[in-house]
Amino acid sequence: MNSVLTVTADGGVRIVTLNRPERLNSVSEELHRRLSEVWHEIADDPQARAVVLTGAGRAFSAGGDFDHLLRHHTDPELREWSINTDRSIQTQLMHFPLPVVAAVNGPAVGLGCSLALGCDLVLMAEDAYLADPHISVGLVAGDGGVTLWPMLTSMLRVKEYLFTGDRIPAATAVELGLANRTVPAADLQHEALALARRLAAQPAEALRATKQALAVVMEQVSRGGMEAALMAEQLTMTSPDHIRIVNELAAAAARRAGAGVPTTSKESGSAG
Repeated sequence: MNSVLTVTADGGVRIVTLNRPERLNSVSEELHRRLSEVWHEIADDPQARAVVLTGAGRAFSAGGDFDHLLRHHTDPELREWSINTDRSIQTQLMHFPLPVVAAVNGPAVGLGCSLALGCDLVLMAEDAYLADPHISVGLVAGDGGVTLWPMLTSMLRVKEYLFTGDRIPAATAVELGLANRTVPAADLQHEALALARRLAAQPAEALRATKQALAVVMEQVSRGGMEAALMAEQLTMTSPDHIRIVNELAAAAARRAGAGVPTTSKESGSAG
């Protein structure tokens, strides 16, 4: 369980857990890499039939880790690697052959929000929320907001929440079409696993082929927007606004940590 991402088996269901609970599962370079690898690994598992994606501790994922974000300001190779990794994660989730149920157990912010909405079905704890604050920290919403949101809700609401970075409570996410339903926090893992087991019991070939056909539709709709957003995000990784805001947020988080106050990158308003 020391891994930043764990995979456990429950019959034909694979439970993928983002495992940095002390940092609210914020995405470090290592976790970023594992998120680009795990889908191939599970697709190659002949016993796997469905997946649950969730976070350890009290968050789904608070998004980009500050240390990781700060390194982008001065490392062009890391910037290019991160954009390529984001593209890989988005594309793999879209074409992953098995159904994926997101169990959003707490804040899902920035890349964490994109991971949740990239799943096939989304269950949210009643006290969880979604948010994509990329623009608020000087970044283009390239790791999923532009790609996914217009297929799930109206363009007016996409613009409202991407432009402002406002939090979307679980019940509102259901109303907007960004989640399937809310579940009491204590029941979330049980409900997500039960749904995944039900999907795992469906005729595998028919389910897989249906998902693949839907992936073709999604790719046709999103391809141009994904590339435009990813390239623009890479450029804004060195914008004066982004550098200033992330440095300010990182300094504030360090002060809170020094005072013994729990903190996280995305809950504090970062992005990635």
